[in-house]
Amino acid sequence: MTALPEPQGHPWLAMPDHLLTLEEYLSLGETESGYTELVEGRLHMSPSPRRAHNVASLKLAMQLIPQLPGDLEVVQDIDIDLGDLAGNGLAFSRRPDLVVVSKAAGVRLDADGGIYQASEVVVVVEIVSPGSKRTDYVTKHGEYADAGIPHYWIVDLVDRASLVACHQAGVFGYQDAPAATGTFTTTEPFPLKLDLDQLDS
Repeated sequence: MTALPEPQGHPWLAMPDHLLTLEEYLSLGETESGYTELVEGRLHMSPSPRRAHNVASLKLAMQLIPQLPGDLEVVQDIDIDLGDLAGNGLAFSRRPDLVVVSKAAGVRLDADGGIYQASEVVVVVEIVSPGSKRTDYVTKHGEYADAGIPHYWIVDLVDRASLVACHQAGVFGYQDAPAATGTFTTTEPFPLKLDLDQLDS
């Protein structure tokens, strides 16, 4: 049997031998062959998204921008500190496809560094990729709800683009609306109309 070559180059390739704090995770910097998230102190790596996924993310952001209230902005592919979701002192950080956040939070990041806090996020958006369906519909659904993010939208590009809008429903976590196709219209957390068919490439 041929042994795999030892990782060379980037420090993140040398897998840590302990559960990471959020600060240790952030110190790893950017990866070259994908991106990582932190799940209960453990690195979770996903491959870089495919072209159709990135195109849909850009088109969705372009539709959102002119409809956002003046105090909000949309940001692509950026880390969010979800806090200690398991109550065991271990960190969670996810990197959603899009987030709608307060502009004030962006000013804070530019001035002081760090990453967005879950409390600063109004909407978190995940676009389902091959291999991420259960993660997006189940795992992140629970994590984002537990972190207190008010709205979670799941965009699925299989067959015809659809959007499942989830919103906080108290102790029950997220309540999920039926999947929308064609046009998605909502008044919460702000008036919005999206043409989901534009997301299909």
